[in-house]
Amino acid sequence: MGELKARIRELAEDRPLPWGGTGPVLDTGPIHLLAREHSLPGHAVESAALKLGVAPARYLRNGLALSLADQARLLDARVALVGLGGLGGALFEQFLRLGIGSIRAADGDSFEETNLNRQSLATMGSVGRDKTRAARIRWGEINPSAEFEDVSEFLSPDNLPDFLDGCAVAVDALGGLSMRGHLQRAAAEASVPLVTGALAGWTGYVAVVLPGQPGPADFMGTQDGAEEQLGCPAPAVNCIASLMAAQTAAVLTGSPSLAGKLLVADLKAMSFDTVTL
Repeated sequence: MGELKARIRELAEDRPLPWGGTGPVLDTGPIHLLAREHSLPGHAVESAALKLGVAPARYLRNGLALSLADQARLLDARVALVGLGGLGGALFEQFLRLGIGSIRAADGDSFEETNLNRQSLATMGSVGRDKTRAARIRWGEINPSAEFEDVSEFLSPDNLPDFLDGCAVAVDALGGLSMRGHLQRAAAEASVPLVTGALAGWTGYVAVVLPGQPGPADFMGTQDGAEEQLGCPAPAVNCIASLMAAQTAAVLTGSPSLAGKLLVADLKAMSFDTVTL
């Protein structure tokens, strides 16, 4: 580790910082070089740099919204993302850009043309392709310093415990409602906080469920008709996904979150209400 620290200091360059003054900055090229030299994932090099007060250039524009210590906490974290569709695809990209170090994501589905209206990973080139395959391509394009473990299957109550093992947060990006109760219970049994969200039409909700606490799955039922009938317009999908990504970052950094609460957003009425669960 001493050699890595010395190399980080050697390769960092003093530059102007967005929040004022100057400081040491490490570009992605040297990060990838150090990762190869020391047989480490890129995010481990980035985390080591931050703990030395060296800012990876990739995360400079996270600015003071995330302190250097908070950015390191994200890089050291592993998140379990269930679903890579509308919410899941948007969350996956935001996690890569935020700097979550390890992402384990599961989806057994493939893209079809009806996904093109809202799903970030759905393109003309990915129609017919496994969602996990499209995610892996996007991962390489955005942030290969992160570790990405893909599971190309639909999860069940039987394999959820293994999927959540070793993860700091579970993120519920499932389509519909039928599996949400199983995921909420599995997260509770694994003592893992759950960030969950869903939408139908222009309305959606986001919640953070701490282990053993009530969550939306306890009273939302399992019928999926509303989502199919009211649709899933892209602005609503991306709004709910962004709120979920922000809550995931809050949980991982120990910042105030929606724990024990439910935020309901109506983009047509432009209303945002928070209720206690």
